[in-house]
Amino acid sequence: MSEHPAPSRPPAPSEPTGHVGHTHQHPTVERHCDVAVIGGSAAGLAAALQLSRQRRGVVVVDDGTPRNAPAAHMHGYLGREGAAPGELREVGRAEVRAYGGEVLSGRVVGVRRRDDGRFRLDLTGGHVLVARRVLAATGLSDELPAIDGAARGWGRGVIHCPFCHGFEVRDQRLVQIVTHPLGLHPTPLFRHLTDRLTVVLHDPTDLDEEVVEALAASGVSVERSEVARVLTGPDGEVSGVELGDGRALEADAVVVGSRFRARADVLAGVGLTTTPHPTGAGDVLAVDPRGETAVPGIYAAGNVTDPSLQVLPSAAQGSQVGAMIAFSLAEEDLRAAVRHSGEEADWDQRYGGPDRTWSGKPNGTLVHEVTDLAPGRALDVGTGEGADALWLAEHGWKVTATDISGNALARVRAEAERAGLAVDLVRGDANDPEPFGTATFDLVSLQYGSFKRTPDQRGLRSLLAAVAPGGTLLVVHHDLTPLRDPVDVATQTRMYDPEAFVGIAEIAAALDPDIWHVETHETRPRPAGAASTHHVNDVVLRATRRTA
Repeated sequence: MSEHPAPSRPPAPSEPTGHVGHTHQHPTVERHCDVAVIGGSAAGLAAALQLSRQRRGVVVVDDGTPRNAPAAHMHGYLGREGAAPGELREVGRAEVRAYGGEVLSGRVVGVRRRDDGRFRLDLTGGHVLVARRVLAATGLSDELPAIDGAARGWGRGVIHCPFCHGFEVRDQRLVQIVTHPLGLHPTPLFRHLTDRLTVVLHDPTDLDEEVVEALAASGVSVERSEVARVLTGPDGEVSGVELGDGRALEADAVVVGSRFRARADVLAGVGLTTTPHPTGAGDVLAVDPRGETAVPGIYAAGNVTDPSLQVLPSAAQGSQVGAMIAFSLAEEDLRAAVRHSGEEADWDQRYGGPDRTWSGKPNGTLVHEVTDLAPGRALDVGTGEGADALWLAEHGWKVTATDISGNALARVRAEAERAGLAVDLVRGDANDPEPFGTATFDLVSLQYGSFKRTPDQRGLRSLLAAVAPGGTLLVVHHDLTPLRDPVDVATQTRMYDPEAFVGIAEIAAALDPDIWHVETHETRPRPAGAASTHHVNDVVLRATRRTA
């Protein structure tokens, strides 16, 4: 690729699109994938894992607002009992990325169907994601009764689920506030967990009096009174509730039943609306047994479809729905007699417009590092529009240039013919079997290139194997330090996930010192005139394969 990206076009996959604290304008980006997953908690990540393992291009967009965010621990998840919810998400993200799935920090603000049948997802920052299928794993919002202090303690001293928190409050003083008929549903479970349970009928409307009488007869204290507020002690922990008549009931934890609202507003643009839940306590997004909504091509999984699902069954449902989406895509491709690649489609659309994507100039670091080398056989991996490959050919190298995008290679071919230069062009991905053939090269160059991770490191092994004994590996990448800063998802979506791609640090770590001599591995300013508003530093890795 060239070193000068045109400001109105997408950056390279690992290029930062800015971060909190910067005031520059972010270029808008359009990306394409097989499946867009809205929501990156258990259901969304489980589906993404299934789909990425099926070699589908998967992009998860997550705004970091899971339902269980207030909770310190999750329970009932076999193999991860007591783990923090954030820990599960981080492990899940790593597993998805290990198969090339991307997890973007951002927010989807609307979904529409395009004329070609695909879906357009509008993201904060003005970015666009185009997908063949959409999975909504957006969860739900808990609506708490308007009782002072209830929201402040939610997920900690104020609880709702005997399976999520029951064992932790066993044998303690519990006050359960009943605000709607469904509120009595978990009461027998809490009664079994402790013999110090008091039930307060804050709103007795439509309650089953037989259940109330059975509770009282079994020894449960029942209060018919409104609750004024949830009380807290000096350390901020829940200490009880204050009733409307001024009395205080001591408690170590307070049980409050919420109402729930499916987070489905983002799907209004395709005509999807929620339906009332049979309990009357909220609404959900209806799906068929395959997880598909009333709009073909849009699926849903997790709490957005069923408020009763804990983390484990949410993940299980997400995994199942992900499999159904994989079947749907495979059947569609079978009918069309194609083997569709979401990764290829993403890159082809970037190079499909009439304008040049990059500057047409070779990367200054390549020029600096290669000038002292004797021309020989060169491999330019991820050539893009071919500025580096053409420069090498001009300077006596016999060049093979590869790229996943046929549109990119068409541009290289046209420019090579115009300049009267010979460049061998190979369309393919670094993760293909033998992507560079069986030949080896005196120079293997990866300039801001990218290829997805795989657990077996197929692409990385092929890259290193392409370097001949005595040959040079030259890798130049953007310094990704800015991506460690948070992004405000309400205003911006970070459109690339560098953790899904093989990075320069990973390449460096794979260089066995018995086989490789690392000449340079450093961060340095980009060559003069190449700095942009998005990145100013490069990481440069230059290594030579030993001859013996």
